[in-house]
Amino acid sequence: MNKELSSNIVRFFVLILIQVLIGNHINFLGYVNPYIYILFVTLFPVKNNRALFLFLSFLLGLTIDLFTDSGGVHAASCVFIAYVRPVILKFSFGMQYEHQTMRFNAVEFGSKLTYIALITLIHHLILFYLEIFSISKIILILQKTLFSGIFTILLCVLITIIFSRNTK
Repeated sequence: MNKELSSNIVRFFVLILIQVLIGNHINFLGYVNPYIYILFVTLFPVKNNRALFLFLSFLLGLTIDLFTDSGGVHAASCVFIAYVRPVILKFSFGMQYEHQTMRFNAVEFGSKLTYIALITLIHHLILFYLEIFSISKIILILQKTLFSGIFTILLCVLITIIFSRNTK
């Protein structure tokens, strides 16, 4: 088993554990929750098998759904961000992604922040829309998306900074 595969397996389980044991118990103002498990989808290597990636994203979301009894909303939102990730990567990183020369630890901070923010906000919008499932409560959906999104983005950026290896 190579180093990249083992680090992805560890990341998968550690993020699930952190989300289930810590993240799900944080609840500011009744509707601000961090969902840091999406870091798995965010940091998954670009050059891997797309079908495997979509399956692992589904498995990640389904596992969170099983622990939170949320009926599949996490699985759906994880699969969606995994599916649109190539478009977001191209938008955020441009030619580095096009030429497959991108290393997440080596890209500039602005591009990294744009990428994490887009993935997070899209995930949260899908998640909260499916959870509430009422267009009449669009303000609540947008509030939850914005505030939980900001909290999640801050935590994800902080985690990637803390655990990144300098490649300069």
